[in-house]
Amino acid sequence: MRSAVQRTWKHLAKERIEDTRPTIPLGKSFWSLSRPERVALKALCSTSEIHTLVTSLKGRSKDDKVEMLDSAYWVKGCSSLGLKRYAVLLGVGAEDDQEYCLLDIKEAVSAAAPRVARAAMPRDNGKRVVEGARSLSPSLGNRMLATRVLDHGFFIRELLPQDMKLELDQLSQRDAMLAAGYLARVVGIAHARQMDMATRASWMSDLQACRSKTLDAPSWLWSSVVQLVGNHERGYLEHCRRYALEH
Repeated sequence: MRSAVQRTWKHLAKERIEDTRPTIPLGKSFWSLSRPERVALKALCSTSEIHTLVTSLKGRSKDDKVEMLDSAYWVKGCSSLGLKRYAVLLGVGAEDDQEYCLLDIKEAVSAAAPRVARAAMPRDNGKRVVEGARSLSPSLGNRMLATRVLDHGFFIRELLPQDMKLELDQLSQRDAMLAAGYLARVVGIAHARQMDMATRASWMSDLQACRSKTLDAPSWLWSSVVQLVGNHERGYLEHCRRYALEH
């Protein structure tokens, strides 16, 4: 958290786009766009929704000019396999004092997780992702936007230096445990908001079951986490294999 607070846009640029010039260097991580893609993204970035999203951050004026400086297809993990993902570099403010802004525009697909039949859920996948983010982490979800580009649903967020993922190998054991507790609390509060008091009491009873006398954690927690990690890695590799066979 201390490191995140001290990060600047230059740190973000160094990690994500390798330099601080107002261009996105094409290569391993970023590929050139087709003409329809570039035209569609330019039209998107000229909308009032994008202007409001970008200028909503503290320190930016709603009267600031917003222009697209560059864009590219973003090759990043399994979300790049068969799906659309774009990086868009924007300039905010006057040219002599322009601030840079990096947008992550990611295609939204159907949810893999089941949902309760009576639960209200947006039919548009982009809106569903944004609504979920707002419920799980309002400070992030309120900085996101759902839209459609080239007949596909997308969700958009501005990448901030503070949004960089935690690197566990850079943390001490104590800091890693504190970070895990903090993130678990975020998820726990989000789930608790969806339960009535009777459901919460029943869930707490289940959480306290099957506890070992020598370990301050229920045994099911360890087994479920190990299973989840295994399923994630297996699913990722299987997704890559299917994509390779189809292409």
